[in-house]
Amino acid sequence: MDIDVTSVSRHAEKLSDAPSAIQVITGDDIRRSGASSIPQALRLADNLEVAQVDSRQWAISARGFNATTADKLLVMIDGRTVYTPLYAGVFWDVQDYLLEDIDQIEVVSGPGGALWGANAVNGVINIKTKSAKDTQGLMLLGGGGSQLRGFGGVRYGGTLASGISYRVYGKYFDRNSEVFTNGKDASNGWHMGQGGFRMDCDASSTSLLTLQGDCYAGRMGQPLASAVTASGGNILGRWSQTVSETSDFTLQLYFDRANRRIPGTFAENLSTYDLDFQHHLLIGDRNEAVWGAGYRLMEDHTPTDYPILAFLPTRATRALYSAFMQDDIAVVKDKLNLTLGAKAEHNYYTGAEYQPNARLAWLPQRNQTVWIAVSRAVRTPSRIDGEFYAPAKPPFFLLQGNSSFRSEEELAYELGYRLQLQPRLSLSLATYYNNYDRLRSTERVNPTSPFPIFVGNGQKGESHGMELTAEWQAADNCRLSAGYTQVHTRLHPKPGSTDTSFGTGEIHDPEHQLFLRASLNLPDRWEGNLDYRFVAGIADQNLPAYSELDARLGWNATSRLEFSLVGQNLLHRRHPEFGVSGPTREEIRREVYGKVAWRY
Repeated sequence: MDIDVTSVSRHAEKLSDAPSAIQVITGDDIRRSGASSIPQALRLADNLEVAQVDSRQWAISARGFNATTADKLLVMIDGRTVYTPLYAGVFWDVQDYLLEDIDQIEVVSGPGGALWGANAVNGVINIKTKSAKDTQGLMLLGGGGSQLRGFGGVRYGGTLASGISYRVYGKYFDRNSEVFTNGKDASNGWHMGQGGFRMDCDASSTSLLTLQGDCYAGRMGQPLASAVTASGGNILGRWSQTVSETSDFTLQLYFDRANRRIPGTFAENLSTYDLDFQHHLLIGDRNEAVWGAGYRLMEDHTPTDYPILAFLPTRATRALYSAFMQDDIAVVKDKLNLTLGAKAEHNYYTGAEYQPNARLAWLPQRNQTVWIAVSRAVRTPSRIDGEFYAPAKPPFFLLQGNSSFRSEEELAYELGYRLQLQPRLSLSLATYYNNYDRLRSTERVNPTSPFPIFVGNGQKGESHGMELTAEWQAADNCRLSAGYTQVHTRLHPKPGSTDTSFGTGEIHDPEHQLFLRASLNLPDRWEGNLDYRFVAGIADQNLPAYSELDARLGWNATSRLEFSLVGQNLLHRRHPEFGVSGPTREEIRREVYGKVAWRY
């Protein structure tokens, strides 16, 4: 509860005071879980839906609308938005990092558009890496097993001068393929390498300069076709300046390049330029304000080398302008806080969009917080909505893009309660009701013919649910946690719509999830972790419910040398987690691997 978070208000505040449904995954949580990738680490957040589709693809969302192309969850790594304008979502297979260098992951469920902009509709994931001064020295790690056949990593950190720290790293992994329902190998094993650096200069007590970058390349197998190739890199600079005791600002600039080629389907080369400014200030003793502005330019090239589908025009340059402001008002100091904020964005497709937010937090006692919120959020159009065609050349007798597609809209109501029952026991409950309008639909060009179709705004709907978490430090060497989520979503066609799917193409969500975790410090420098999850079935995919157990046993032989054995999906030889029922649905295998890490 005392962990500092920034994702709710864009400035540091205690988790216990944040008027939002937020969970924090620490670096130690990730290490002890045995997670080998960022998607696996996100399973530790009870307020997310995380489903593994195959060896490299994941479906990750919050509060519903889960899909491999989920588009209502904003994801950032060190302030860099991980985003493709193709479908307003995330290619999870190329979001990687040396997990030992992740400081914490903040997961906010619920709208965050007033601060973070479009696509922060149902949640925000903010991944923060450690400062270079906290990763000094040499670290080597490696291992392998049944599915994660082999992996290795190296990181070295040092200092260039007083107050100037740096680190460089490299990593590689080779992952086995999964299997189809009939047990046959899916032939989609893959491997990837990544490297990068970070440099922090804090020679002055009031100024911090950060420069960091990463590059990656990999090949992913696919059945009956040549391998998918992906490569790219990014470089980011950030200047944080404390002006006075009541004022500070941050200026950030980054460039991101992503290349992907799926033989027989499509190719993309995307360049993103982003500039962001933020100013945080105290006004008197009752107002804490933050405001800022941003500009993003995206240059997307999708060559029409394949006959199946196309994004037209093949070269698209899109700009995004934004500005936001939020004020935290102490109505009654240390008892009642009111937060008012809004963000305005101008995008290429629909022009200006506005996302206001109001939150009220009541602290009846220092160990309790009751909060309520009303927010408006939008999911702005992506290229798949207005510029997607099939086949790749006219006549487009299957699918035609819709240049008139409008932003999807959400009006969200939230009520939450957070309680530190005693120093060793904390509880958190968040409930919500969301109303959606202008949701994506598939409309018929000719109502009497099934094809061609175009993407429209012909659906509306509602969702409601709850998120309950509990943390108990049962003893000095034993920490227990539990989480439960419930989501219920129903979509309906709007008057005049020819869509008869009732949202089956947009929502693939288990209505119930249950998580139980135990973390133990054992004698003689041993440690153990158990992670159990129950996930209800997904009705529209005819996917059965399942239970699984992950476990890790670690031994710190010395303060520098660590051995661990990790088992994942231990309750079944294999099981499906996502995908429409049929011979091409893949099942996730049981996995065991060993790891050794040495730090000097």
